[in-house]
This record gives sequence, C-alpha cells and structure tokens, in this order.
Amino acid sequence: MLLTLTILFALSACSNEKQSNNIPQNTNSVNSIQNSSNTNQSSSDINANSQDNIKSSHILIAYFTVPENVDTTDAVAGASIVIKDGEKMGNTEYVANVIQKTIGGDLFRIETTDKYPLEHDTLVNQASEEKRINKRPMLVSHVENFDQYDTIILGFPNWWADLPMPLYTFLEEYDFGAKTIIPFVTHGGSGFSNTRQAISNIQPSAHISDNTLSLSRNAVAGSEAQVVEWAKSLGLN
Repeated sequence: MLLTLTILFALSACSNEKQSNNIPQNTNSVNSIQNSSNTNQSSSDINANSQDNIKSSHILIAYFTVPENVDTTDAVAGASIVIKDGEKMGNTEYVANVIQKTIGGDLFRIETTDKYPLEHDTLVNQASEEKRINKRPMLVSHVENFDQYDTIILGFPNWWADLPMPLYTFLEEYDFGAKTIIPFVTHGGSGFSNTRQAISNIQPSAHISDNTLSLSRNAVAGSEAQVVEWAKSLGLN
C-alpha cells in the first residue's frame, strides 16, 4: 500500500510539472503568431503606400505666364490677367488651372531666374529684345522624372508672333522623344502664328497635336466652359 501511494504521488508531480512548463510555451507561441500577423499587415500597408507614392500622372501641364500690373478689378480690361475669387492670375496660368481641374495631371510653371517687368510697355520691349538676340533665359526649376510623362500640354502667350524665349529654354532642356505635345496659346489677335512650327523644329520627333486651343486675351476671363470642353475633348482622363 505504501509503495502504491508513493508511485501515485510521483506520477501526479510529473503531470503538474509538464502542465506548468507548457503554459508559457503556448502563450509565447500565440504571441509570436499575432506579432507575425501584425508584421505582415504592416508590410502590406507599407507596400500599398509605396504603390501610392510611385503612382504618378502621365500628363504634364507646363505653362509660362506673366500677370502684368493692371490698376483695375475688371478681369477683361486686364489684358494679361484673370481675377477669380479675388485672386490675380496670368491668363495662361488660369487656363492651365482649369485644364488641371478638368482632367488631372501635374502642373509646372515655367519661371525665369530674372523676373519679367510687370509694366506692359516695358515687358513688350524686353520681349522684343530677347527675341532679337535669340536669348535663352535661365529657369528657376526643372521637371523631375520627365520620362514618366507621355503627354505635355504646353501653354504660353504669343509674344511677337513667336514663343516667349523661356519656352525655347524649356523645350531645349528635355528630350521629348515621341511624346505628344498639345499646345494652347493666349494672344492679342495673332493666334498661334508660327509657334507650333517652332515647337516642332525644336522637338522634331514629338507629335504636335492638331487639337489645340487658341484664346484671345480679352476672352480668357469668360472662357472656363470652353476650356473645360476642350480639355475633355483630348480624351486623356
């Protein structure tokens, strides 16, 4: 009887020891699985965010604008400006913004390190002199990841029946390859003049779209519906 009781006591002690050892192991195992699950979830979130970060537009809306000083709140009277909700914008800038709001894309303002005068007569004279000497004004900034864009919507005012000289700087800076260039122009009555040919001469491999937009400077302020309709007609969104 004493021997039997001794054996039973020993078996009970072993059983309790095994159970005690298994509890923390099982707890650690569950925590490990949960941590692994959380790690996978975080990794998935990171991958998703990375995809969002690298997802970019294939449309670039590049424009050059000089909003002259005009002593008026009448946008039509301000030949080179539009005043919208109290904000003063250059004609070409305004059109570029309407296009971007309509079809998306990335906006890029072509700006020069030396600022243009905002008085009309002085600006006109400087533009004439720059054309005479075939100047290439230096630009403030440059397009990053230019290769990602396959369509460039290019806006500019008509200066002396030609592209503003900063447009030459911009067009000569990049290899457009076979990209599509879609021009739009604001003007005082001359339309595109020879600007489309000038673009083609600089970038002969690019496709210059025939679906262009030409706006009289005095009509820009009331042109939103026309610009929206034209932007949609490009079939880019």
